[in-house]
Amino acid sequence: MMEAAETRKKGFFAFVQDWNRQSELTTPRHHLQIAAWLERQAVGAGSFGIGPRLLLMAFRGAGKSSIVGLFAAWMLYQDPNRRLLVLAADLKLAKKMVRNVKRIIERHPDTRGLKPPAKERDQWAADQFTVVRAQELRDPSMVAAGVGGNITGSRADVVICDDVEVPRTSGSPGKRADLRERLAEIDYLLVPYCKRL
Repeated sequence: MMEAAETRKKGFFAFVQDWNRQSELTTPRHHLQIAAWLERQAVGAGSFGIGPRLLLMAFRGAGKSSIVGLFAAWMLYQDPNRRLLVLAADLKLAKKMVRNVKRIIERHPDTRGLKPPAKERDQWAADQFTVVRAQELRDPSMVAAGVGGNITGSRADVVICDDVEVPRTSGSPGKRADLRERLAEIDYLLVPYCKRL
């Protein structure tokens, strides 16, 4: 049975507000709207499972990757046993997201306890990291991969596709077909999420 304190963890909207307050940033209205929408999707899916597919579209420079990075950190705060895979057009771009989430976990007042002690930090790298968690799982808490990389054998509870569709991956009919084929592999990586007790 879950402890009462764990069932009352902070919502994503408040998590974002706390991060921006600590960073001495204002929260743009569209970030508040996105945060509220993401929280509704997460909580509304029952047992805090994320719905099968979410698509976040906003104008260029809106800070989509920043808010999704906060969302990823919040998902690990809600359940440290969760595994997230970040797919981007290339590994370098995916690593930026993982580094950002790692930085949030290190600095956000609600997630600092997720960073492992130095002697247990064998998986605290730029392309992957593992937070302090109860379960012994083969895959890290968060890992970066390029959409063209080998992800066979990986398992994830959540896959975040961040800028996978760029001219290099979708600039011709053949490239778009290849991208669709690669993205179809996500279905084989996802593990059905059920709330862990």
